[in-house]
Amino acid sequence: MSSAKKRRSRYNPASEDFHKEEFPFYWLARVYGRYSLAMEKLLKRIDLDIPRWRVLNILFENDNSSISEISEHAVAKLSTITKIVYRMKDDGLVETSQSAQDGRVTQVTLTEAGRKAFFAMHELTDELFHKSFEGLTEAQLRKLNQVLASIFANLPEH
Repeated sequence: MSSAKKRRSRYNPASEDFHKEEFPFYWLARVYGRYSLAMEKLLKRIDLDIPRWRVLNILFENDNSSISEISEHAVAKLSTITKIVYRMKDDGLVETSQSAQDGRVTQVTLTEAGRKAFFAMHELTDELFHKSFEGLTEAQLRKLNQVLASIFANLPEH
């Protein structure tokens, strides 16, 4: 085994040299878990949750999206996003309509209440965002995003 391959083996859970603290997915899971707990606690104050947070962000950025587009951006099952969207519709946060181009496609748009919820959730979570990346430079954040995007691209879609 080459020395470069041997050095990399400790990152592989199948290796006898493996240490969980050196496994990138260990840290990704821990970061995401801690972030999720903090976000859930904050969002609960305004009757939102992380799935609704994701949908609100996607719709605010894209103006309107199909349920399948939301599912793709949220990296979530279509059936899950469909349930979330219809709960949000019941809550008055979004409206749905059939696509003019394809009647089988459901388009989703934010309502005024959805826009207000978007701004309220970002005001509430802004400090967590800044605290999360404290001490990191813009270049480090850019590099982190590049590395994560590369790992994402390497993973199978389904």
